[in-house]
Amino acid sequence: MKNKIKVYRAMHDLTQEDLAGAIGVTRQTILAIEKGKYVPSLDLAFRISRYFKVNIEEIFFYDENINGS
Repeated sequence: MKNKIKVYRAMHDLTQEDLAGAIGVTRQTILAIEKGKYVPSLDLAFRISRYFKVNIEEIFFYDENINGS
């Protein structure tokens, strides 16, 4: 799943550590999500979108090419 977390972090002048602390995960989790190595749970995706006060679709979007279909 592709995402724009890094873009939103930059817009809000946040580090991965800042965002991780604000939503209750580790910096490594944010890094893995940003790089597309970890697909967040629906709950975590909503927490991230709520933090930035945008719809979940603004940050996360499905890339059908990733799954090889």
